Amino acid sequence: MSDELVKAPSGAVVVSLAEDGLEPPALIERAGGAARFAWDEFFFAEHHNPHTRKAYMRAARRFLEWAGERGAELATITPGLVGRHLAEMGGSPSKRNLHLSALRGFFNVLVNRHVMILNPAASVRGVKEQIIEGKTPEISVEQARAMLASVDVSRVVGLRDRAILGTLAYTACRSGAVAGLRLGDFQHDGTRTSLRFREKGGKSREIPARRELENFIRAYLDAAGLVDQPKDSPLFRTAAGGAPQRLTDNPLTSKRICEMVKRRLKDAGLPSRLSPHSFRVAAITDLLRQGVPLEDVQYLAGHAEPRTTRLYDRRRRTVARDVVERIFN
Repeated sequence: MSDELVKAPSGAVVVSLAEDGLEPPALIERAGGAARFAWDEFFFAEHHNPHTRKAYMRAARRFLEWAGERGAELATITPGLVGRHLAEMGGSPSKRNLHLSALRGFFNVLVNRHVMILNPAASVRGVKEQIIEGKTPEISVEQARAMLASVDVSRVVGLRDRAILGTLAYTACRSGAVAGLRLGDFQHDGTRTSLRFREKGGKSREIPARRELENFIRAYLDAAGLVDQPKDSPLFRTAAGGAPQRLTDNPLTSKRICEMVKRRLKDAGLPSRLSPHSFRVAAITDLLRQGVPLEDVQYLAGHAEPRTTRLYDRRRRTVARDVVERIFN
């Protein structure tokens, strides 16, 4: 895209994204200002989650560059061309369906902006995918307890890590939600202590903190001297230059939490294939194993659909192991 400002049909102004490497592919450039406006609208106005934006932009760019190499222009893209691209790209069903979802959404904006007459991806069928059980391995209750007990809590970093592990284990929340916790999210309403999480999709949920977890977090806050810090400051923080006794004002990211969990798994002699998400799987499976109603577990997990919660249920895997052991016995 030129470094000049682009006039959109409505008279709005779109600033060039060339300097950020986010400019539209050549096929969009050749289609004119309305197409460039649609690119900006779809990726930067409709999608605020950076991970979704990145995945969708990669998918759209890949298809448009592929189509351009075959002499296509926006006006000549057909459903057959979209279907052919998805068939040739290969990969898992979920990957191809993600690409199709990105193209459907983007072409729909192009139709709304009168760049295209019809959405060529609207009639393309997605790839059927039947998932009975998720792939994330479950950490057992015994392994989780052993991991918590293995943490050296004589230093503030150890207290921090135990509090994080306890939060993962006793709330079934994702590491990203744990990383986003602020001091004010750990609160007491006069009857109970709870944690307020900001989840995927902008959802906010409050989960009670069981006494053990509450004690873990309070011990960490006392040792780190964070009790009187501003409520909007990070709850879990990085260590200062690797110093185990001093923390910075910077939040611990989801990536850092994952790295910490991997280190603690190694220290506890547990399988390295486990991850922060393994605690979420374990919590959901254990509650279902205890007979807690699916809708209650679904609410705790923050799932919109019960079928998503069922993907975390590893009870069938235990049954399968028992059955296999009986073969040829």
